Amino acid sequence: MIAMDAYNILWADLAALRRRLPRYLLTTLISPLLYLVAFGWGLGRGINLNGTSYLMFVVPGIIALTAMNTSFNGAGTRLNVDRLFFRSFDECLMAPIGLSSLLLGKALIGVVRGILSSAAFLIVALVIAPSLNIGPMFLLGLLITCLTFSFLGVLAALLAKSHEDMATFGSIILMPMTFLGGTFFSLSQVPIGLKYALYLLPLTHASLWLRATALNQSLPWTSLLVLLVFFVAFMGGSMMAVKRMSI
Repeated sequence: MIAMDAYNILWADLAALRRRLPRYLLTTLISPLLYLVAFGWGLGRGINLNGTSYLMFVVPGIIALTAMNTSFNGAGTRLNVDRLFFRSFDECLMAPIGLSSLLLGKALIGVVRGILSSAAFLIVALVIAPSLNIGPMFLLGLLITCLTFSFLGVLAALLAKSHEDMATFGSIILMPMTFLGGTFFSLSQVPIGLKYALYLLPLTHASLWLRATALNQSLPWTSLLVLLVFFVAFMGGSMMAVKRMSI
């Protein structure tokens, strides 16, 4: 029942995405490809990290970054517009469905967008670095990453009082994670105090997990667990926020 109700909420967003899917994929590929060229082929040319080329090192991090941005914006920006511009979210609150189904449906569009964008970049990356290992554990980490940041986007959209609040949230939260979440550098290269601070960022753990699985390294199960904790926390925060709105 929850899955069916969530799909009913998701369906309208899926229909809108389907109409402009080629343009969407093209636009979401621009940023990760620029990161790949600037860091993988530019600054990182000739650098090796523990026997791994920097290009191989940075690709999984860029996939984690792409999943974060597209999942957050896919769920959060859409919900923010529905709430504050179209005022259609209030109608969803009055629909005869559970709040958990409503939140799941709103978050899943971010998951779909995150997976599509990550898969599109991954296809390009595999042409460049065909030795990357894309197995079940990688896909599991990618799914949890998309879920985590989709619910973070939902939470931000529910708390935002204006469209500017979403932009502010992106500047304060997402932008620092973009460059400090272990996407472009190894945490072993930073001071110990800063390293512990960076472990508080969900993108750090997404990057560590995806990189370890893609490079056939020892799996950091703690990072997967921490990512699941963030997912549950963001989902719980979203539930509390929407309950407060529905009172």
